[in-house]
Amino acid sequence: MGNRDTRVRGLAARAGGWSARHRWAAVGIWVLFVVLAMGIGSAAGTVEVRESDQLKGETHTAARIIEDAGIEEPASETVLVQSRDGSLKATDPAFRDAVAAVVKAVDATGEVTEVASPYDTGTIAKDGHSALVQFDMRGDSDTAGERVEPVLKAVEGVQKDHASLRIEEIGGASMMKTFDDAFGDDFKQAEYSAVPVALGILLIAFGALVAALVPVALAITAIMATTGLMSIVSHFQPMDDTASSVMLLVGLAVGVDYCLFYLRREREERAAGRDPETALQIAAATSGRAVIVSGVTVCVAMAGMLFTGLATFEAMGLASLMVVAVAMIGSVTVLPALLSLLGERVEKGRIPFLRRRTQGSGESRFWSAVLKGVLARPLVSVLVAAGALLAVASPAIGMKTQNLTLDQEFGDSLPIVQTYNRVNEAFPGGSEPAEVIVKADDINAADVKAALENFKEQAVSSGASRGPVEIKLHDAQNIAYVYVPLVGGSDLDKAGESLTTLRNEVRPATLGKVDGVEAPITGQVAGSQDFNDQLAGAVAPVFAFVVVFAFALMLLSFRSLTVAITSIVLNLLSVGAAYGILVAVFQHGWGASLVGAEGVGAIITWLPLFLFVILFGLSMDYHVFVVSRIREARLRGRTTNDAIKHGVVTTAGVVTSAAVIMVAVFAIFGTLSMQSMKQMGVGLAAAVLIDATIIRGVLLPAVMALLGERNWYLPKWLHWLPDLTHDESPEAIAPVARDDEGKRVGV
Repeated sequence: MGNRDTRVRGLAARAGGWSARHRWAAVGIWVLFVVLAMGIGSAAGTVEVRESDQLKGETHTAARIIEDAGIEEPASETVLVQSRDGSLKATDPAFRDAVAAVVKAVDATGEVTEVASPYDTGTIAKDGHSALVQFDMRGDSDTAGERVEPVLKAVEGVQKDHASLRIEEIGGASMMKTFDDAFGDDFKQAEYSAVPVALGILLIAFGALVAALVPVALAITAIMATTGLMSIVSHFQPMDDTASSVMLLVGLAVGVDYCLFYLRREREERAAGRDPETALQIAAATSGRAVIVSGVTVCVAMAGMLFTGLATFEAMGLASLMVVAVAMIGSVTVLPALLSLLGERVEKGRIPFLRRRTQGSGESRFWSAVLKGVLARPLVSVLVAAGALLAVASPAIGMKTQNLTLDQEFGDSLPIVQTYNRVNEAFPGGSEPAEVIVKADDINAADVKAALENFKEQAVSSGASRGPVEIKLHDAQNIAYVYVPLVGGSDLDKAGESLTTLRNEVRPATLGKVDGVEAPITGQVAGSQDFNDQLAGAVAPVFAFVVVFAFALMLLSFRSLTVAITSIVLNLLSVGAAYGILVAVFQHGWGASLVGAEGVGAIITWLPLFLFVILFGLSMDYHVFVVSRIREARLRGRTTNDAIKHGVVTTAGVVTSAAVIMVAVFAIFGTLSMQSMKQMGVGLAAAVLIDATIIRGVLLPAVMALLGERNWYLPKWLHWLPDLTHDESPEAIAPVARDDEGKRVGV
């Protein structure tokens, strides 16, 4: 029975069959594809996302004006001179001497320009105990962090000579250097750690070195090919570093998962006594089909990010979509060829003490015990599991999102963060002022100059700023920069209110009255607000696109309205639980110390939508794999409950291995120092863990047991839908499937 010819139907089965028959051709084509993609991509180069394309709204308008004018904005630096005990004031000789020493020291480095004394600019705190020396770094602002070291040392030298004062530097260049020194290797370390972690888990799962290396090798080659493709595509859709990091994460996760599903099924069929060719055909027709359905669903989910209108999200979505597509194609083409070439050698490099563990029926004793209880009391299981997940999700109702400030992102772990807090306390909003980019036909025209002065006065009188408001002219380009420290400082809610006052009241009453003047307001607070507004408008279309298309794909793939609906509901439940954990840990601080984090009062703005898209796509991996196995068992003639049990316990090992890999890889990012990266890592890891255990191991079988034969319900008015349920194992056509009462059913 095990070695008779199989009926080859469906794309996955045909692709696997062709690859197995043309092994060297399939491997050669894959290697050629990877090499060409990398070569062409390297030759083409990568187009980075421009600042003017990062956001829409006023932030985009301001960046476009600056780019069109050809103005290269330098990296600005500030030195805080502050009395330690409040005994000295800015008017005291010792304080003046320190300020003069700072001005002289930084100017002598030759790395700075436009050094301004607080006695000239008025940047002295109201209490008189703090003052700011301001200057710009020479050269490109993007590389200023590499040249700021001499300036920092010069400031340190002045500090040693004036112990009664606090003399500290902060700015774009110094922050760039500090973060690169402190955290620059964090991301590289996380990315480098991901592959060994995945390989180690696969060694335990398979108990053989070669079997463990195959999925990792295929995932890495898929990532390499996609890296080249990203460079090519960047000429149409610019890319950035964030997109590359996300692509690596997603590529490793799905690449390993897809190979794991395929390889585990092939080994299982061979263990059941089938010859290698038949085992490979069955794996292609079953797991191969599940990989295609899952891959297309994940691609659709990732495509949802293209609807945000945000360049970074669009880049992440496109990069993720490409790596999933490449991994999917590799899994159903070159993987069968590799397995055919390796044959029994896939078991090479066996780890002796894991031999017993990796042999046998493939059924999990743990999940068999769990399933026995779940199927005995499905209603109780649904109520308990769903109730628990809804309780976990409940904190998400009060979710607050914002771009994290410096102290929220890094805590007090770095001295520069303490400097940031001191500057904001003495000069609210001074470290991150609003920037008004004023463009006029003639920036020196009398009415424009009068409007600028009027704006400067009303910015303070309106309560939006306590000053000092600084105006910097670029006469040749007819552009003026107006720097407005916002009341509220690092409190983005209060600073946002000040920004609204500037935009809606002060600007219309001053600059808005001059014909031909553009005056978009940008800066950190404005960028955060514009990003939130853009993202809020994108949530509904992205949500609708992902849900509707995922529903349609599940409906076509399983020809069951019930399966499609339950798939969506269960996935939304796992995403909701992940949101709840995020809010509880990072917004409220509940148990934050357990994951080395702290409650920062908010979730980073981009994370909720990012998590929804990523998790909705990745959770389909397990769902499609498990439901496909249940459907296959039902087609073989098993009763619904028996098919559910068989489908869950036989896939438990591979789903657990895949989930452990994902959780481990995502958890690595939870160990980084940045709170935003911790939030992403913990959110992804928690969601995958919940999805692979409570959702797939308890809720899915319990819901399907309650529904019984209604699981396969397709209304007559939907029978016109194309039948994509072609790929089947040989046993699928042997017995006639019947329901629990012995009646014939059409699954």
